[in-house]
Amino acid sequence: MGARKLFDYAIITLKGMAMGAADVVPGVSGGTIAFISGIYEELIDSINNVKPSLLSVWKKEGFKAFWNKLNGNFLIALFIGIFISVLSLAKLLSYLLENKPVLLWSFFFGLVLASIFLVGKEIKKWSAATVIMLLLGAAVAYYITELPPNENVDSLPYLFLSGALAICAMILPGISGAFILVLLGSYKTILDAVHERDIKMIVTVGLGAIVGLLSFARLLKWMFKNYRNTTLAILTGFILGSLNKIWPWKKVLETRVFDDKVIVIDDQNVLPGAFEGEPQVLLAIILAVLGFSLIFTLERLASKK
Repeated sequence: MGARKLFDYAIITLKGMAMGAADVVPGVSGGTIAFISGIYEELIDSINNVKPSLLSVWKKEGFKAFWNKLNGNFLIALFIGIFISVLSLAKLLSYLLENKPVLLWSFFFGLVLASIFLVGKEIKKWSAATVIMLLLGAAVAYYITELPPNENVDSLPYLFLSGALAICAMILPGISGAFILVLLGSYKTILDAVHERDIKMIVTVGLGAIVGLLSFARLLKWMFKNYRNTTLAILTGFILGSLNKIWPWKKVLETRVFDDKVIVIDDQNVLPGAFEGEPQVLLAIILAVLGFSLIFTLERLASKK
């Protein structure tokens, strides 16, 4: 990889914004956006660079060598984008999720559907094993989307585990970290802890997230290095199975109020004709096609570059 220019880092920041926007929507993973935007493996490699030996690099070779080894410019540009997105786009996406859910889900459905083909295309050699792992990944993701949510839990060891599992889900294409927190029954507890500035709980969840991120990234790097096609097949399956969660037309079965917001925690997919409300089929199809086309347009632009 050649030396990056300021424009390249601006593009990475935009990709980070897209990841942050996806993670705001329960059911859509920022990992999916990282994969289809071509930065997934670099992100995993960069996370793996965070280890104690980095400090010895700094001590022996100086800060510049430390920063280059960390791939610090990439990580800073990416996380600035995620941070900007969470602060600026979260309200817009939350508004659309509450007031225009069919249209928002349709756009994401098209986007995620296209990413299945894009990720699957990276599998260089198909075999019975890769097909089986793809189907297994799809089955696991589908099963997760069908799990009933747990009651609210606030024990510190459980919150540590919740942070670790949620961050793992966030970097896995196809599985939403926010949705995992709802399933685990930790969503409201963590939300309340942030609003009430409960430092003990926030630190516990944060430590869990750090441990989960660093350990899971190492596993993913090892899998890509030793079983690339199988790993890609599993990730493609995860994305395929997650389509169940983002089907645009749903019948709400159960809701809960978290921080004065009504959150849907259990719903059922229905056909547009059985949807309770205006199905907006034509506009939904247009947005799904737009989302689908956007992915391949971005991929063509990236390949040209």
